Amino acid sequence: MDWLIEPFLLGFQQRALVGGLLAASMTSTVGVWIVLRGMTFFGDAFVHGVVPGIAASVVFGFSPYIGAAIAAIVMVLLIQYIHRQTALKEDTGIGLLFVGMMALGVVIISKSSSYAGSLTSILFGDALGITTPDLIAMTVVAAVVIIGSLALYRPLLALSFSDAKSQTLGMRPGLAHGLLLALIATAVIGAFNSVGTMLVFGLLVGPPATSALLARTVPRMFLYSFLISIASVVVGLVLSYHLGTAGSATMALVPIVVFFIVLTVTHLHRRRQQKVVTA
Repeated sequence: MDWLIEPFLLGFQQRALVGGLLAASMTSTVGVWIVLRGMTFFGDAFVHGVVPGIAASVVFGFSPYIGAAIAAIVMVLLIQYIHRQTALKEDTGIGLLFVGMMALGVVIISKSSSYAGSLTSILFGDALGITTPDLIAMTVVAAVVIIGSLALYRPLLALSFSDAKSQTLGMRPGLAHGLLLALIATAVIGAFNSVGTMLVFGLLVGPPATSALLARTVPRMFLYSFLISIASVVVGLVLSYHLGTAGSATMALVPIVVFFIVLTVTHLHRRRQQKVVTA
């Protein structure tokens, strides 16, 4: 058991574990709604959209959470503006801002004297550099995301089927969608310290996508997504320690690998069942 315990003996390693678990809890929760709503491309763009705010906080010395929140609001407003003012579909605006916000963030951070280090930290995180105040902030954010997801369970479940069904049930789909965007933004903002803005997408989509292959009900999707995400963080940090790889990247990679393993196993299982039925 030493190989499992050794990576978490020191204080900074323990903070990395706690930070990763907090990031996993919030991203796996909102990630289920992203997968059910077919918003994966939007989620990816959203992850990149907060980069200018975080970069500005580094350059001008204010809270990265405030910067990321402002950037997220600006991105949503610009997407809606493009959608309403043109005949272009929403994914066109998302694609434009995907590149634009990311580029703006790099331009802003390039003004910093520690350009390379700051950019690496923003994009890829610094799991082993998480501090106690960071953990406190992440705990608050995780609580908001999880409680918000539970409170909005019925409206978001109806919205996952169709806007029309949600409207019929009196669930106010526009408001539910707006609150879902707020939850996604909150989860991304809360998790970037641990795994970075580029890699948070692995925890945001990987575990929920895998749970969709295994679960037949939405509650089970949440359970499987949470368990896979937690396991990914632990396994990622253990592998990172023993292999000498980047902790944040390894944590983000594990759920993607797990997805393809589960996909392959389930595919082979279906083929075996089909052969039994036809035999």
